Amino acid sequence: MEGNINPNTLKQFKNHLEFLLLYCKSLTLNMDGVETIDRNGIQILKELYAVSLSSNKKFSIIGKRSEEIYKDFQSINAA
Repeated sequence: MEGNINPNTLKQFKNHLEFLLLYCKSLTLNMDGVETIDRNGIQILKELYAVSLSSNKKFSIIGKRSEEIYKDFQSINAA
């Protein structure tokens, strides 16, 4: 992934990832090229992670921003 995930790109970001999750057995996002991600982008990732769990698909986030995102995901795994 590259660029910014913000209100200007959020809809395209969500649609693209939903499509990939629908047609792939697993999805790995490399966040190295992402310059910024806002709270709404994090929320989309959480929602897609939940969808992947319910459909038994592997969903991974890697790269330099993954630690920041992982902290937000801990609340999902704790529930």
